Amino acid sequence: MEHYEEGVSLFSQMLGEGIRPNRAVILNVMACVYRENEVDDVCRVVIDNKLDFDRSVQNAAMVMYARCGRIDIARRFFDGILEKDLVSWSSMIEAYAQADLPLEALELFKQMILQRILLDFVTLLSVIRACSNLASFPASTLHSWERNTILWSTLISGYGIHGHGREALYLFDQMKASIKPDHIAFLSALSACSHGGLIVKGWECFNCMSRDFQVTPRSEHYACMVDLLGRAGRLNEARDFIERMPTMPEAGVWGALLGACIIHLNVELAEVAAKSLFELDADNSGRYVLLSNIYTSLGKRYDADRVRALMKRRGVRKTVGHTIIEIKNKIYTFVAGDQSNPQTNLIYLELEKMINRIREVGYVPDLNFVLHDVEEEMKEKMLYVHSEKLAIVFGLLNTEPDCVIRIKKNLRVCGDCHTATKFISKVIQKGKSSLEMLIDSTIIRKEHALVGIIGDDVTV
Repeated sequence: MEHYEEGVSLFSQMLGEGIRPNRAVILNVMACVYRENEVDDVCRVVIDNKLDFDRSVQNAAMVMYARCGRIDIARRFFDGILEKDLVSWSSMIEAYAQADLPLEALELFKQMILQRILLDFVTLLSVIRACSNLASFPASTLHSWERNTILWSTLISGYGIHGHGREALYLFDQMKASIKPDHIAFLSALSACSHGGLIVKGWECFNCMSRDFQVTPRSEHYACMVDLLGRAGRLNEARDFIERMPTMPEAGVWGALLGACIIHLNVELAEVAAKSLFELDADNSGRYVLLSNIYTSLGKRYDADRVRALMKRRGVRKTVGHTIIEIKNKIYTFVAGDQSNPQTNLIYLELEKMINRIREVGYVPDLNFVLHDVEEEMKEKMLYVHSEKLAIVFGLLNTEPDCVIRIKKNLRVCGDCHTATKFISKVIQKGKSSLEMLIDSTIIRKEHALVGIIGDDVTV
């Protein structure tokens, strides 16, 4: 604890000398605060330095208040985050679990599933902890049926998000044999089908909802089916499915179609989806960026600029992409072209070596993922300094052999970083590569290269 106190003391000394803290300093000092009387002081500094709308800072503030026993203020921070990412959800669920408030944790988990937020190991462990805490609750507080459905849904989600679709469906079949699945369990199963590319099983699961279990499909179930069809390249089938919906499609449904159009570069259907999204979800910057990116990838610079201009006129601010990596219980954040890390020079030196090594074994930079009108040589340089690559190199520099490197991206991981990660996994373990694409993080084992990429609706 004394080291945390030293951190807070140094922060106070820094302020006393008139040095203005940047984002990295704020994030580091928030991790050092363990006393309630220090929390408000740090937050005042955040506001004074206009960092209160930075999502990473908001997430850190939420964790800080929860750590100091102010779970109520932590929840207010959570509710105030306009574009919640995986860290926002998992941190709040973990805060409830740590505070011995399992009902609140599980209720938030339900909302997370319904909004189709992709899970990670941290979230799953928090949910399992919350479920185990329910054992001490009176039976009247939570029916055993609900407790069991949550556990089943968590297990099914856990297998599904890591690409083990068939194992997830095996669990789902076992669940159906013992208890009636609810809408969340069906959503977990459909998501597993989507990430596993199991189209026939997905249709079977969707059709049996109302037919066999009297569970009426909701908008999120339709969105899952659109995602399943879209990932498989069946875009016209997905469009027909949307048109046959008994209710008006919501933003999640059109968002799933737009995401599929990004994968398969179908600009016509992307425009159809975006038109609805610009009405239903007008403040979501990601919708505009995705359509603009499609235009840019196809060389339609005028159309891309038109979408960006519309975004500007409506006052929609783009979410800054960043990648997070945790090493020795400390969080490090990188943005594209980041120069803030103390090891910046070493990171860029090793990054250059790594790029040369993966190019020797077949990596070719995909310039379609550079969305600026610059020369090709500059495009390559811009690709090389994406936040994902910087975080991976930093992790390789600061971990022991056979350690797990896990990174998290708050936005969609670009296709070039997917490809580069696969090649990195090959060269770091001298050709012995096994590959497993996860849903929500990038994992590299230095000896047994296990690679998975986590981001918002990441698809390979």
